[in-house]
Amino acid sequence: MNVLQWHPVCACDDIDEEDVREFEHEGKVYAVYHTPTGFYATAGFCTHETARLADGFVFGEIIECPMHMGRFDIPSGKAQGAPVCVHLVTHPVKTEGGRIFIGLEAA
Repeated sequence: MNVLQWHPVCACDDIDEEDVREFEHEGKVYAVYHTPTGFYATAGFCTHETARLADGFVFGEIIECPMHMGRFDIPSGKAQGAPVCVHLVTHPVKTEGGRIFIGLEAA
């Protein structure tokens, strides 16, 4: 059984709706999003090239990579068509006391 550890990312008010913020932990990069349906987190790099998704554009539930305009569904991480074909890894998110937390597997 995988045990999650919850790590504080930022205050809920620090990410505007339809925006993304980068979060780094133990040398890994994550992208944390605020969509119209809530907060989500994925791997921080596009699966097509190594562009940082925090530099991309959020449209509703979609993140568009800044390099080649590949798109992913934020809640599921699913690639939405060429040039991306590999899905993003997603991570659980919770909010508590006005703060956003990302759930990462304990080492």
